[in-house]
Amino acid sequence: MSLDLVISILSEAFYTVLLILLPVLGAGLILGVIISIFQAATSIQEMTLTFVPKIIITAVAIIVSLPFMADKLIMFTNKIFNLISTIVK
Repeated sequence: MSLDLVISILSEAFYTVLLILLPVLGAGLILGVIISIFQAATSIQEMTLTFVPKIIITAVAIIVSLPFMADKLIMFTNKIFNLISTIVK
């Protein structure tokens, strides 16, 4: 196994993880900014006002994007298994 192959596998793994986490992190970020603007406008500094909606939107984002996440993970796993079978031969 060459160094180029290892770097290629690791870079593809990092890209896959980034692609999988992007919908969840994006939803949390957008909601966090909206809530922060609301808190700044109304001077309400309640911690549960930020925590509870972020938990809910994160759960919803995970549920909605679960088929996409599973598809990406299955494709990456199949690629790794095929690569292993070609390296062993």
